[in-house]
Amino acid sequence: MKIRRHYLALRQHYAHIRDGEPFEATTGELSGVIDCTHRNMVMLLKRMQEERWLTWEAKRGRGNRSTLCFLASVEQTALQEAQELIERSDLQAALALLQSFEDQGGAREQFQQWLSGQFGFHSERHGSARSDILRFPLAQTIYTLDPAATHYAGESHLVAQLFDGLVRMDAHGQGIIPHLAHAWDTDETRTLWTFYLRKGVLFHHGRAMVASDVKYSLERLCKLAPNGLYSWAYGGIADIETPDETTVRIRLAHRNETFLAFLSTNRASIVPQDVCESAGAEFGLRPVGTGPFRLTGSEQGVWVLEAFGPYFQGRGFLDRVEVWTMDGDEANQETSRLPAFQVMHNVRMADAASAGWQQVRQSGTTCKFLTVNELKEGPLSDPRFRAALNEAIDRRKLLGLLSGDVLEQADSFWPGEGQAAHRGGLLGTPVFASAQACARVDEIAAERVSRLHASEPANETPAIAAPAPAKGSRSGSAGDRLLFATIPQYERDARIIQQLCGQAGIDMDIQLIPAELFKGEARMDADLLLFAVMLDEHRELRLVDLFRSLQQHTLPDMRHWLDQAVELVLAEPDPARRRSLFLAIEETLTDRGALMFLYRKHLKTAFQPNVRGIALESLSWVRFRDLWFVPDTQEEQAL
Repeated sequence: MKIRRHYLALRQHYAHIRDGEPFEATTGELSGVIDCTHRNMVMLLKRMQEERWLTWEAKRGRGNRSTLCFLASVEQTALQEAQELIERSDLQAALALLQSFEDQGGAREQFQQWLSGQFGFHSERHGSARSDILRFPLAQTIYTLDPAATHYAGESHLVAQLFDGLVRMDAHGQGIIPHLAHAWDTDETRTLWTFYLRKGVLFHHGRAMVASDVKYSLERLCKLAPNGLYSWAYGGIADIETPDETTVRIRLAHRNETFLAFLSTNRASIVPQDVCESAGAEFGLRPVGTGPFRLTGSEQGVWVLEAFGPYFQGRGFLDRVEVWTMDGDEANQETSRLPAFQVMHNVRMADAASAGWQQVRQSGTTCKFLTVNELKEGPLSDPRFRAALNEAIDRRKLLGLLSGDVLEQADSFWPGEGQAAHRGGLLGTPVFASAQACARVDEIAAERVSRLHASEPANETPAIAAPAPAKGSRSGSAGDRLLFATIPQYERDARIIQQLCGQAGIDMDIQLIPAELFKGEARMDADLLLFAVMLDEHRELRLVDLFRSLQQHTLPDMRHWLDQAVELVLAEPDPARRRSLFLAIEETLTDRGALMFLYRKHLKTAFQPNVRGIALESLSWVRFRDLWFVPDTQEEQAL
């Protein structure tokens, strides 16, 4: 209530006064603290006295000093106010309130204990009907739920609950199976794809999905995100035809064996043309899809998803899901201390704490690595300096400083298959020229390599031809500093790398670039970049996207070679041979010193035994539609 906040303002202004200690003040002084009139201050003091928060002995006449005595502690008052804010679904305001004062009475700990009871699975009775609700916090801001504009994992996960694609990955992430399209076929060139849509699939606003929505969704993606995630895939669409309401023909400009996999991603979600055109830029805040849940509210950072009854694959077991989002380091600190509730993502549990929990190792791992901007002149133009920098980043120290997750050193995007024999540095090794790199691909795809030779430059001079200085020396002038760029979410990693390099005499400044801008021109002033890639069932798509992105800051000969090598990957129908081609690209980049692996992060999802239906999707989050709970018997009796 507002009066409680007025009391907190007074209590914090007179923080030097102890509870139960009388002091004198004029009503004018008090009204100045909370910016109100003399008359309103008198009314507020009377109400606070009725609430037994203070005692007030008034002295008649303006300017006369009244006697006050605070009775309610600021910690307990703040706790009560924070709890009331939570009941109004305003988690961010509650956390901000608790961070605004020095806690000496354990209010924050009490709040955490109380808050943990508000999250997790709950049932509510409405007459004879029971509503099953899952509520959980997400330490991330949701900016948009438009499939064409998402940038963060939390956004992508919610998009997966609200939208569907033409196809989807099977439960093991091994193959593509029907979804909105019940069947498809392709011609001999594998550039013409025909999809046959299910009948009667409804959008959340009640209209049936038709072929024109599919055409609109893919063309809209090209228009809104011409350089977005997987843009090389949808940018390769030459034409889309809709012969009737249930048939879609997509013609590709070039063969792409990962095209079906792209159509299974959230990026290729099908949206309703009528709603998108009327909502415009607001579609991301008021999304409408065909998914198992529909968005019914997003007030004050609480995103409410309700089960969509007519869902074409059957209604989910949960009735409502509430995702309570927050931003800032303070929010992360607060939620990190929350006691566990029924389902926890991205956790590492000690043996003692894991008792009574079931754990599923998530299918994907996050791999972080460094890459060099070859277009910028400076110390990193010298392969020996790249080797010195790579050796300065002691991976064992790095993993120790990054404790808190399940970490291991990385040497490949394909764990267990990469060749790490000479990846510790480039001292004394040649820098691969474009022709040498082509020869490596030739060993793997001999029948296709003629395409590379036809465009191979006659001059086989190494791409990096700077004289080889002594180990650790700089090719630039004394005092050169590297500009090290990454996104704000990876700042902690960047600071540790900066520290390790600084200990070896390599100085660098950190530049933080928003994720939505990182793939563009904003990073081109940097010498060194910190990237990350998710290695999951969409690994091939993610690696092609990565290599396309790396082309922006490689020298022309390497840019050309990468383009040709990726073309080979996309045209190769055999998954094993595609994997070998990926490894050849990776090996060439590491030998060149353009790619330096750091670590992989393995994560788990933990859940209580009463949670059923656990199945992890692409980004290793639980599919809400499949979840159901065995109610606690005592809770059911209480209801």
